[in-house]
Amino acid sequence: MNYDVFNGDADGIIALHQLRLDASCTDAQLITGVKRDIHLLRNIDCSAGDSITVLDISLDSNREHLLKLLNNNCQVLYIDHHFAGQIPDSAFLDAHIDTNSDICTSLIVDRIINGRYRSWAIAAAFGDNLHNAAINAAQSISISNSKLDQLRELGELINYNGYGATINDLHFHPRDLYNALHPYENPFDFYNNSQVLAQLREGFEEDMTKARNTSPHLENKAGRIYFLPSEPWARRASGVFSNERAREKPDLAHTIIIENNDKSFRISVRAPLNNRKGADTLCLAFPTGGGRVAAAGINALPAELLDAFVNSFIEVFTS
Repeated sequence: MNYDVFNGDADGIIALHQLRLDASCTDAQLITGVKRDIHLLRNIDCSAGDSITVLDISLDSNREHLLKLLNNNCQVLYIDHHFAGQIPDSAFLDAHIDTNSDICTSLIVDRIINGRYRSWAIAAAFGDNLHNAAINAAQSISISNSKLDQLRELGELINYNGYGATINDLHFHPRDLYNALHPYENPFDFYNNSQVLAQLREGFEEDMTKARNTSPHLENKAGRIYFLPSEPWARRASGVFSNERAREKPDLAHTIIIENNDKSFRISVRAPLNNRKGADTLCLAFPTGGGRVAAAGINALPAELLDAFVNSFIEVFTS
């Protein structure tokens, strides 16, 4: 049995797309979810000889279940850019982990397959708000500015679809979105012909118009904090909105806070683009926090810790 396990954002979807264009695996079971659903290895019960490809989810967050898979003699290819902690020493694990702040999983895959589908990797980097990395990668191929803009929009729209508390918040299940783009070797064919992308574009413009009308709750020399309402449109827009605000003021950190149904808070953090560090340190200090140095989040911050989080945000990004 083969399993493809991938984050439901642009980076996870496009990383898998590149791999499968390079080496087909048509019988794999697809396991994914909303962007924040990162404990995906818990969904696998494998046997010796099974093959699992894992893309764009933290090894450290999945350590317990990864060790079970390895102990069952399952072959695991693990490609990621999030905090990993100690990587298990196992003959059954092939790990490609790079936590550099200007790398994403799709760019790691791009290295592995020698840039064969680099245009897709560029789109993923844009989706992960790694604009400089995307532009640098584009220098190795002949591409016009207008085509580069299309890759940027493609990555951002696919990434936008991954944000939500549950699958019901999304326009498309990430598995279905992956299946929609998989027939396309050329990202510009998908960009020009996909009705899926047209639907995402329409939803994106509607949601982002609402988000852009929101003023910051707090703004100081550390950064800006925004509260968005507990609505599906806000959850969908939160990631792209925080990326957009970060590009607007690259010397500041940014946080988007949305109340969950249980009165806890869902938080997205972006470190300053001009000093891409500290987001993981901040979020890992709180329950259900995780991420990487440049971008991190907290799934369910207890309400009584909200003031402590705001104070920590100011402290981390002021220093």
